[in-house]
Amino acid sequence: LHTPMYFFLLNLSVLDLGCISTIIPKAMANSLWDTTTISYTGCVAQLYFFVFFMSAEYFLLTVMAYDRYVAICQPLHYGTLLGTRGAPLAAAAWASGFLNALLHTANTFSVSLCQGNAVGQFFCEIPHILKLSCSDTVYLREAGLIVVSSCFVCGCFVF
Repeated sequence: LHTPMYFFLLNLSVLDLGCISTIIPKAMANSLWDTTTISYTGCVAQLYFFVFFMSAEYFLLTVMAYDRYVAICQPLHYGTLLGTRGAPLAAAAWASGFLNALLHTANTFSVSLCQGNAVGQFFCEIPHILKLSCSDTVYLREAGLIVVSSCFVCGCFVF
């Protein structure tokens, strides 16, 4: 159980658990108390953690694909290529998810809100926050961030 594949599966399980744990508790609380709102700080935290877990999972799946490629196509070199490099690769996936989530959250919540700060649902999404903004350039900033994220995705696909 100490091979990199099982280490990556452990990380993937933790990321999946974290991803589902960012949305479901608020949804359950709202259904129990018959409300449909989320606080501003709760929205910030939920958006950050959801983007963090989802992007880190995507990066980790890329690392896992590379691990399986090396194990299948170069089995004799597996020990030298990935024998002790499982932890740094997983840490790079977590760090990339952290940076991506930080960029999205900082970009989304750095705008001024002119229509109040109450989101009328339990799940805080970037488009709903951008609808509350009174700035016209917020969509250009978010489009730039989507381009950066698309570069990350294309880089993972090429890798």
